[in-house]
Amino acid sequence: MRKLIFLFIILLTSGLNSYADNIRLVAEAPDAVAVGDQFRITYTVNTQDVKSFRASSMKGLDVLAGPYESRMTSAQYVNGKGSTVSSITYTYTVMAGKQGNYTITPASIIADGKPITSNALRIKVLPADQARNVKSSAKGGAASHSQSSGTKISSQDLFINASISKTNVYEQEAILLTYKIYTLVDLRGFDNVKLPDFKGFQSQEVELPQTKQFTLEHYKGKNYHTTIYRQFVLFPQQSGKLVIAGARFDASIAKAVHSDDPFEAFFNGGSNVVEVKKTLVTPQATITVNALPGGKPADFSGGVGGFTLSSSINSKEVKTNDAITVKLVISGVGNLKLIETPKIAFPKDFEVYDPKVTNKFTLTKSGVSGSKVIEYLAIPRYAGAYKIPSVSFSYFDSKTKSYKTLKTQEYDIKVAKGAGNANQTIANFTNKEDLNVLGQDIRYIKTNDVTLSQKGNFLFGSWFYYLLYLIPACLFIVFVIIYRKQAVENANVVKVRTKKANKVATKRMKIAGKLLHENKKEQFYDEVLKALWGYISDKLNIPVSNLTKDNIDSQLTNYGVDPLLTKEFLSVLDLCEFARYAPGDSNEAMDKVYSSAIEVVSKMENIIKH
Repeated sequence: MRKLIFLFIILLTSGLNSYADNIRLVAEAPDAVAVGDQFRITYTVNTQDVKSFRASSMKGLDVLAGPYESRMTSAQYVNGKGSTVSSITYTYTVMAGKQGNYTITPASIIADGKPITSNALRIKVLPADQARNVKSSAKGGAASHSQSSGTKISSQDLFINASISKTNVYEQEAILLTYKIYTLVDLRGFDNVKLPDFKGFQSQEVELPQTKQFTLEHYKGKNYHTTIYRQFVLFPQQSGKLVIAGARFDASIAKAVHSDDPFEAFFNGGSNVVEVKKTLVTPQATITVNALPGGKPADFSGGVGGFTLSSSINSKEVKTNDAITVKLVISGVGNLKLIETPKIAFPKDFEVYDPKVTNKFTLTKSGVSGSKVIEYLAIPRYAGAYKIPSVSFSYFDSKTKSYKTLKTQEYDIKVAKGAGNANQTIANFTNKEDLNVLGQDIRYIKTNDVTLSQKGNFLFGSWFYYLLYLIPACLFIVFVIIYRKQAVENANVVKVRTKKANKVATKRMKIAGKLLHENKKEQFYDEVLKALWGYISDKLNIPVSNLTKDNIDSQLTNYGVDPLLTKEFLSVLDLCEFARYAPGDSNEAMDKVYSSAIEVVSKMENIIKH
């Protein structure tokens, strides 16, 4: 009996310790704000058994209000099991008075009798907007500026900057081209994008996140919402003056205009939102491409960048008809894809096959990074002592502006006489990657007599012949009608986004379900958050740059959504954010988040109708 009581106490104590380890105090604030902006700093702990909250030092920032304490509790039922999630949030309203970079040290709290500390915060304070009034958003840091009157969008309200990392380079030297959006308006997207053909360059696009995150940036005296839209790595293929033509972007913008109708003014707050089209064109850029200097080494293979060379061999002592594999690895950053394969001068008594090349590349902003692995296969036919000479590899170093030559070591090979003779093995000279044995790859031609069948009726001129023309014509007409109807519906960007909101969210939740089964915790929570934020952004027509919990609350209220449902949606967001930091047994928490997210999206879809 004593042993059972003692075991129960141990299990209870370990369970309490595990629960305490899951408690987190999370600090949140915007990454960048402007001087004079009012923004919020929040500290959230995922329990309500707390005391002695101590805020961190906010030196350099003016605390206008706070801390305000808010509590949240929600119940969850998954697979017949009930649980509750509770939290406390402490909120400060602060303002930045001077430009600079500020670090907020961790806060502390006593939770369940144990001290817990938060993460540190780093906030960049930009200069105040010189030409426009800046107002802080509810979430903090997202500044809204006064815009051009009417439906006109000026070139200072919205533009795209095409920046180039270098304008004076050598042939094959990597260039980074970046298209960056600067906006003061509610940019909904682009109806059409026409990029240059990059004539004279080999281009590769840098992979960027599909969900664009806008940040605040001070540019020419104004604070813009900015994000990188597209990036390309360009390799000039010829010398001279190469021109990168301008890119064209047909933007769709939501603009609030004053309404003279008293009824519209009463119900819409004195303004009406219209969709405005604007075409943005980036200026062309000229790149000076210098020819590679003279004095190229004889073994120059076209490589430009910075590289290393290594080699290895599978064996130095073999028998006749045994394969020898020499492996070369060229690693570094540059135009790896365009480098020619080096040649190895094997002895004449070796039968040599075409090398096998394996590329392990990653596209970076400095060029192609990775390695080119080359495997050379050779078979010695006669016994003796042989030498495989070293391999030299020359390239143009873009940093030192000079040619460099790398060499591998020589290999001394001892070949002993093996069983059989060389004539038993032959090579397929159309493709020497495989070896074939005579007794296995020869097939005999069949000598049976072939019987021919009698010729039937002609198809030409029959009713089936004309039907083959009529059916495609009818299908084409139906296709044109359906296509034109679909094109008219797709022209309304806002309607298309709203219509596909649930479909996009369902697709992301399916991906989250796969990640749940694979127990990929961080990727699972990221995908669920993308599904929830993306759904509410598309459904309520809120741009990503203005997507905050306060905006969601007010917009759902305008749509007449039940406050309890709104609170449930925001609770699922909080639950997902808290659960991603819990390191314990995450399977149950992930199941809760997954089922709750699907349930609340389904409820929203039944309430919000357009």
